Amino acid sequence: MIYRVQTSALSGTIEIPPSKSHTHRALIFALLGKGESTIAKYLDSPDSAAMLKTIQQLGAKVQKDRDQLVIEGVGLKLQPAENVIDAGNSGIVLRFIGALAALSPTYTVITGDHSIRTRRPVKPLLEALKQLGVFAESLLGNGYAPKIIKGPLKGGVCTLDGQDSQPVSALLIATSFTQGSSEIHVTNPGEKPWIDLTLSWFDFLKLPYENHDYTHYKIPGGATYSGFHYTVPGDFSSLAFPVAAALITQSEISIDNVDRSDSQGDKKLLDLLKQMGAKFETQGKTLYIKQSRPLQGKRFDINDTIDALTILAVIGCFAEGETVLKNGAIARKKECDRIHCIVTELKKMGADIEEREDGLIVRTSKLKGTVLETHYDHRMAMSLTVAALNAEGESVIHHTECIHKTYPNFKEHLIKLGARIT
Repeated sequence: MIYRVQTSALSGTIEIPPSKSHTHRALIFALLGKGESTIAKYLDSPDSAAMLKTIQQLGAKVQKDRDQLVIEGVGLKLQPAENVIDAGNSGIVLRFIGALAALSPTYTVITGDHSIRTRRPVKPLLEALKQLGVFAESLLGNGYAPKIIKGPLKGGVCTLDGQDSQPVSALLIATSFTQGSSEIHVTNPGEKPWIDLTLSWFDFLKLPYENHDYTHYKIPGGATYSGFHYTVPGDFSSLAFPVAAALITQSEISIDNVDRSDSQGDKKLLDLLKQMGAKFETQGKTLYIKQSRPLQGKRFDINDTIDALTILAVIGCFAEGETVLKNGAIARKKECDRIHCIVTELKKMGADIEEREDGLIVRTSKLKGTVLETHYDHRMAMSLTVAALNAEGESVIHHTECIHKTYPNFKEHLIKLGARIT
């Protein structure tokens, strides 16, 4: 799919889509609960479809009722997967289900698309599972999917690198359901707000745990709980893009379904943007983006809001002075090397931007429309679309279908606000 984007002014109101991260966790915990759970306002996307199919392979019974899912969980009685589990493009399915598969005494094989098999390492998770007595191997011996897992996981002590939060979250969930207690030691802990997001589910379900500065966790095991009702909140990672679109076009818009009390890490982006001079007002769950003076470049540690790296690079082009993003090396291990790719594409538009090992430096730039490539990464695609809204001339953006991963109505929402996209 190709977008053609021209300079635009925006106004109006939209509602951000439900959280992808919460949707995934809701589906996993519904699988592991006893009895029936309902999940309202879930994100309907390819990643969610991959997770839904997976939990059904593991024994969950799923019914769709308008905008909610009704799921009959299996407790700890996971059904052996009769076929290979396909994670699609989902790192959460790859890592979280990989750890849960260790609860079963049968073999489970998990693979995914080209990006999953070549860009999303599973070695940290596999090594930690081995320390806990699980058979866990990369089938090609390269530290990537396909991988094969065979339990049962019985608890114990393990150590893993935590620069990527997903393997840590995966182990926290899986060890909660072992018969014995576990201790998880984490070196280089990163993306801490995403660990907090996982632990917020522990709090919601009243599952016990100890978190010692994100480097040492104690999990007693033996978790059990009944089915639950949960309404998925709006996605702060997706919120970043219409917010940025309003800021760089000096437009005023409002966005519904913004629950600033939720535990998502990327809500911190609003605080970073305030530091740059952005003006926001909140009434209930509606966020109002107000016109402000030109934003000012700042220096940010991006690790806590790692998914915002590409859109902050775009915002930096339109801010006065220099914007520096650091401590974001893990962004190189996402759907694409986001540091290298956003620098490459913005340079095509004329941006004064430099790549650094763990981030980038961007200075005030006048962008021009050109032909751009998303590198099949949804956040790249949305970031470049936003950049094109205030670039001189038309931008042509290839391979935008990846946006459906997190924001299926992105184009329609921008057009509703007045964006000139075809």
